[in-house]
Amino acid sequence: MKRPTVNALMSAIACVTWIGAVAAQTDQTRERDPNWTAPSKQAERLNPLSNRADLAAGGRKLFSQRCNTCHGDEGRGTTRAPSLIAAEVQAQTDGTLFWKISGGNTRGGMPSFSFLPEAQRWQLVLHLRDLARDPP
Repeated sequence: MKRPTVNALMSAIACVTWIGAVAAQTDQTRERDPNWTAPSKQAERLNPLSNRADLAAGGRKLFSQRCNTCHGDEGRGTTRAPSLIAAEVQAQTDGTLFWKISGGNTRGGMPSFSFLPEAQRWQLVLHLRDLARDPP
């Protein structure tokens, strides 16, 4: 049996190291992608439903259908997605949350929900605010 050369061993080690680095980077990106920032025009958008607290129930229903698999039933996060009641999430503007829901972040594992009508995406934002106000 032929023994591997030093160059072959070094190449194998480099490959394993690279795979580990990519996996770690993917995990870090899922936790927090600092480049996932809404453009200022989008961040400044106001929720047109903000004075309609009664519509948050629709957001709760959408959340249970579309979001809780990754973010958990109460939005507290899972191994797949971050907590939505965390201070850094709740500190974001309604426009930023709407932008993130609409466009997603495939690098971070967040799908786009642009296929939902705009009103439903704003309802999700209402529900996200309710999650932080009324912890279970």
